[in-house]
Amino acid sequence: MARIIAVANQKGGVGKTTTSINLAASMAELGRRVLLVDMDPQGNATMGSGVDKQDIELSCYDVLLEDCDPFQAVVSSQTIKHQVLPSNMDLAGAEVHLLEAVDRDRRLKKAIGILADNYDYIFIDCPPSMNMLTINALVAADSVLVPMQCEYFALEGLSSLMDTLKQVQETVNKNLSLEGLLRTMFDGRSRLTREVSEQLTAHFSDRLFETIVPRNVRLAEAPSFGLPAILYDKSSRGAQAYMDLARELDEKHY
Repeated sequence: MARIIAVANQKGGVGKTTTSINLAASMAELGRRVLLVDMDPQGNATMGSGVDKQDIELSCYDVLLEDCDPFQAVVSSQTIKHQVLPSNMDLAGAEVHLLEAVDRDRRLKKAIGILADNYDYIFIDCPPSMNMLTINALVAADSVLVPMQCEYFALEGLSSLMDTLKQVQETVNKNLSLEGLLRTMFDGRSRLTREVSEQLTAHFSDRLFETIVPRNVRLAEAPSFGLPAILYDKSSRGAQAYMDLARELDEKHY
């Protein structure tokens, strides 16, 4: 049975999709069977995994509306080792269609329940807002991995996210846990970055991944080529960081 991990943060621009793509690819490099579920209508996790979001026949939209078997929507790319349940802007309309559905917050959980036995890990890339798509992801997930930058408003945003997770645990998914906090876009030359990192260590040491993802040009370039960093430039600091994260996570669960 797969470990289902939602990659989420209500704040945008923190490396959430970058983490989803590269963690999925790195875990696949370790020989694990991996599915990346793109629950963001922007479809960036889809494109960054080598899948053209404009050229897909079925997507998360069709899965959430139960218009197809989830297996029919899963796609593979010739260049990557993980599989993708893709998305594009069609997904933005899913919330409207789900408004009157009794089980509107459990559609993704039902779909993943059908798929789960075929994978070791299922990573869900969430949109940067608390909407019905994110709720579906949190209901389906075993745990939440939170990417975050070490910047001025990070701790304030983290407090808000923790409140949200607590509400989800109390209402729709009592088994949801915090997988861990991941420091991303880290620049050790910045005094502020170091200070926020120290605060995170002081307050969340048991929930903080040892792996730190540096600010890295090759990591930023890779999506434009439809590749995870490990396939674009495996020697880059960004690619190596996500391989370290995959090993750290895998040692925890296997």
